[in-house]
Amino acid sequence: AQEENESATKLLWNQTCEGDDVSHAKSVLSFVPPRSDPCLIVMPPCMGEADRFSLEALRHIHKQLDDDNDGGIEVNESVEFIIEDMKQQQTNKHSNLHREDQHITVEELWRGWKTSEVHNWTVEDTVQWLKESVELPQYEKNFREFRVTGNTLPRIAANEPSFMSMQLKILDQRHKQKLNLKALDAVLFGPPLRPQHNWMKDFVLMVSIVIGVGGCWFAYVQNKSSKVHISQMMKDLESLQHAEQSLFDLQSRLEKAQEENRTVAVEKQNLEQKMRDEISGAKKEAHRLRELREGAECELSRLKYAEEELVQVRKALKRAEKEMQSERSVPEALQKWLQLTHEVEVQYYNIKKQNAEFQLCVAKDEAEKIKKKRGSVFGTLHVAHSSSLDEVDHKILEAKKALSEVTACLRERLHRWQQIEKLCGFPVVNNSGLPSLTASLYSDHSWVVMPRVSVPPYPIAGGVDDLDEDTPPIIPQFSSKYFRRLERDKLSSGSKNRTRYLQPDRTSFVIH
Repeated sequence: AQEENESATKLLWNQTCEGDDVSHAKSVLSFVPPRSDPCLIVMPPCMGEADRFSLEALRHIHKQLDDDNDGGIEVNESVEFIIEDMKQQQTNKHSNLHREDQHITVEELWRGWKTSEVHNWTVEDTVQWLKESVELPQYEKNFREFRVTGNTLPRIAANEPSFMSMQLKILDQRHKQKLNLKALDAVLFGPPLRPQHNWMKDFVLMVSIVIGVGGCWFAYVQNKSSKVHISQMMKDLESLQHAEQSLFDLQSRLEKAQEENRTVAVEKQNLEQKMRDEISGAKKEAHRLRELREGAECELSRLKYAEEELVQVRKALKRAEKEMQSERSVPEALQKWLQLTHEVEVQYYNIKKQNAEFQLCVAKDEAEKIKKKRGSVFGTLHVAHSSSLDEVDHKILEAKKALSEVTACLRERLHRWQQIEKLCGFPVVNNSGLPSLTASLYSDHSWVVMPRVSVPPYPIAGGVDDLDEDTPPIIPQFSSKYFRRLERDKLSSGSKNRTRYLQPDRTSFVIH
C-alpha cells in the first residue's frame, strides 16, 4: 500500500509540474490526504532509504533553527544560529539559504537540499571535503567503508549519536563537534568556497625568499671575507709582537754590553794604576842603582851599575811612552763631547722608542676591540661592513714599521759607538751622565737651548731626523785659539821629541 501511495504521489507531481507551475502543484497536492510517513508529503518525494534518513535529519535541523516553532525559518533566526551555534561571524551567509524566501519550511528546506550541489557529491568528493575543509583525514577509511556521499551529510549535520559513534566510529567529542559544524555549513549554505588565490602574496613571498637568500649569501661572503681579513690582521699582530720581542732582546743585549763596558773600564783603570806603580818602582830602582854606582869604589862596579840603570831607564821610558800614547793621543775634552753626543742621541732614541711603543699599545687595544665585537650576535657583520678592520690593520702595520725602525736604529747606534770606542781607546757609552756632562761642558748656560734631563711623557710624531731639523746646533766648531791652547798643554807636559810625534791633526777635531 505504501508503494502504491508513493507511485500515485509521484504521478500526480509529474502531471501538475509539466508547465513548471510549482504553486499549482502545491495547491493540487493540498487536496491529497495526509499520510503518517513524512516522505509522502514532501516534494520531490524520497527515492530510497538514504533520502528518508536525510529528510529526518533536515527536519531535526529545521527544528533547531526554528526558535519560535512557527513552522518556518526567518532571517533573524538564521543569523542567530550562524553566530551562536556555528560560532561564525559571516552573517551574510544566510543569503545562500534564504535567497528571496524569508520564511523557509521543512519542504522548502528539503527541496533546496535536493537541488544543492552538495547533495550530488560522490564518495570521492566527500572524502576530499573531509581532508581539505574539515581537516580530519584520519577518518577517510571510515567514510569509504560506509560509502558516505553528499546525501549522507545531513545525518552528520544533525549529529545523530548512533550514526556518528557506531557507524562512522568517531569517538572524540572535539572531532564530532568540528565535523557537525562543517556538515551544517555544507548542507545549509552550500559547498565551502575556496579562497581566491592571492598572486600578490605569492609575489611578496617570492621577493622575500629571494631577498632572504641573497642576504644569507651576502652575509656568508662578508663573513668569509672578514675572517680572511681578521686572520691576516692576526698574522700582522703576531709579527708585530715578534718585532717587539726582538727589540726587547736587543735592549737587553745593549744593557749587557754596557755592563761589560763598565767592567772593562774598571779593569783598564786598574791596569793603568798597576802600570804607573811599576813605572814608579822602576824609577826608584834606577835611582837606587845610580846611588850605588856613585858610591862604588871600583870602576867595574860603577860600570855594572850604570848598565843596570840604563836598562831600567829604558823600560821606564817604554812604559811611559805607551802610557802617554794611550792618554795623550786625543784630548780629554773630545771624550766628554763624545759622551755628551751619545747621551743626547740616547734621549732622541728613547723618544722614538716611546712613540713606537705607544703605537703598539694602540694597535693592540684596537685588535682586542675587534675580537670582542666578533663575539656578539651581529658582530661579524658589523665588523665586515665597517672600516674599523682596515684602520686596525693600518695601525698594526704602522706600529710594526715603527718598531722595525727603532730596532734598526738601536743596532746601528750600538755598532757605531763600539767602533768609536775602539778607535779612540776610551769609554764613551759608560759616562758620568747627561747632567754632569752638561754642567762641565756648558759653563755658559745660554748655549743649552733645550732641556735634556727628562723625556717627555707624550708621544712625538716623527723620528730623530724631524727633531734635528728644528733644533739649532748646540756644539760650535772649535776655534783656532782652542787648538793653540791644546798644543801648549802638550808641549808643557812632555818632552819635545815625543810632543812633536804626538801632535794631533787640527782638522780632526772639527765637529760639524
